[in-house]
Amino acid sequence: MKMQNIRNLKISHSNQGFTLVELVVVILILGILAATALPRFMNVSAEAHSAAVAGAGGGFGAGVALVHAQWVANGSSTSSIDNISGFGNDDVDVNTSGWPTDTAGTNVLSTTTHCANVWNGVMQNPPTVATSGTTTDYTATVAGTTCTYTYNADNTKTIVYASATGGVTVNN
Repeated sequence: MKMQNIRNLKISHSNQGFTLVELVVVILILGILAATALPRFMNVSAEAHSAAVAGAGGGFGAGVALVHAQWVANGSSTSSIDNISGFGNDDVDVNTSGWPTDTAGTNVLSTTTHCANVWNGVMQNPPTVATSGTTTDYTATVAGTTCTYTYNADNTKTIVYASATGGVTVNN
């Protein structure tokens, strides 16, 4: 009786795979998607670098303006001051116009070290900056009393700070 029940069972085999045509269609669709999407993603890197520089420049410009505002709020109008009280770590130095120049007791911005100190003094958790090399986010240079911070991931992007006027320009 058992044997007869086993013989009466129908064994069904169904092929559960893709045909060659289906696989070719899927590969073709993926190829078309990749061809249209890849150029768009290639531009994202450049846009990200521009956004990074614009963000850092905006933060730096705001910090410079806040130092100047604190200088005015402290009652200064024509004097250079070491260690502006009430701003950051109370270690930012300013020139006679109230613009940041250093964090080490110098009231005239004239060296790359002054530029790096201003960068770190006016911003909270700033991108890294150095006076030479390319292992940091930015490299500081100086010309007269103007600092240029070059973005090391794309050296065509810069942030320029003029300590004579407090102007911050982002070139991205």
